[in-house]
Amino acid sequence: MSTRDLLETLIGFDTVSRNPNRELMDFVSAWLAEQGIESRLIPDDGGGKANLYATVPGIANDGGIMLSGHTDVVPIDGQDWSLPAFKLTERDGRYYGRGTADMKGFVACAMTAMAKARRMPLQLPLHLALSYDEEIGCVGVRSLVEHLANETIRPRLCLVGEPTELSVAIRHKGKRGVHATFIGREGHSALAPNNLNAIHLACDFIAYLREVQEELAAPHAGHEQGKVPYTTVHAGLINGGTALNIVPNRCTVAFEIRNVAEDDPDALLARIQEHARTLVAREQSRIPEAAVSFELFNEYPGLSTPEDSWAVQFVKSLTGANDCSEVAFGTEAGMFSSQLDIPSVVCGPGSMAQGHKPDEFISVDQMNLCEEMLERLLARMSHPEGL
Repeated sequence: MSTRDLLETLIGFDTVSRNPNRELMDFVSAWLAEQGIESRLIPDDGGGKANLYATVPGIANDGGIMLSGHTDVVPIDGQDWSLPAFKLTERDGRYYGRGTADMKGFVACAMTAMAKARRMPLQLPLHLALSYDEEIGCVGVRSLVEHLANETIRPRLCLVGEPTELSVAIRHKGKRGVHATFIGREGHSALAPNNLNAIHLACDFIAYLREVQEELAAPHAGHEQGKVPYTTVHAGLINGGTALNIVPNRCTVAFEIRNVAEDDPDALLARIQEHARTLVAREQSRIPEAAVSFELFNEYPGLSTPEDSWAVQFVKSLTGANDCSEVAFGTEAGMFSSQLDIPSVVCGPGSMAQGHKPDEFISVDQMNLCEEMLERLLARMSHPEGL
């Protein structure tokens, strides 16, 4: 089965994060077994989703390299696709379909690399790690991290194949996702001043988030267009109220902090929480039940791999790159690095400029270049002095 055929099969599974991915994982597991490669599925509590971990042993069964990718994709709801989203279409040197760039293209290349590795005299093991629910905040990979923490053989390098057009990315931001729920006092809107509008409280809070964002951005005025080299604060969802003529007594704001490695997200979150409590305290003498509560519903660490590290220099030698980059999106690389002390680098085919959009695609050239990179990896891993 060629890499293109693998990609076609992978795209055919509708693995939007809200759906199970087990059928896809069962396919990967069975395909690996046909190549003589054992794998382990790590299911979620319901069994409908799973991570996968597989290893091609080396002569020295120690360390090795891990290829990592996620199998879930973002929804197509509300998007104007001119081509079928869950069927591969090849046209004008491109493969179209949901997940081609983000990131089933890399998964297909990694599967091919595993099959080739099985027939080579590897000095060290090659590992494959596939996860679920990455698109909703690196949720599914957490049980895979726990599994790896108990493994006797821990990779010495992780290559996360998110789309970077095969540039070597060594940094990305961490994230904190938080619900802030404000409690006011309901009443008839004709008597609004006698009550406390929770939506108004929430809007005052959002105004403060904007102030914080402006403060964080100020030192970077005039930075390169399109780049955001500083910590960001963003309110993404607000929910409150039941009818126009009722003063709402409850409102929830979902906001996030995406922090650069130099900033402490927990300190910033504590500052934001303190301001929210101050907003509420001003009202409590008049409305004693006024309150605010917080729920941290998602978090993952950032990535900051030293450019002069062995891991970065090794991946650069595979791609021929002279420089390093950073990516704006989060990945599981930060978790492997911070929680397992596995040096991690993000480098994969395709561009995130095509990800999450209708008619998502990856170029055939990028797929070919990725396969060539992984072939160089296998050649290095098969040489006694290759690593």
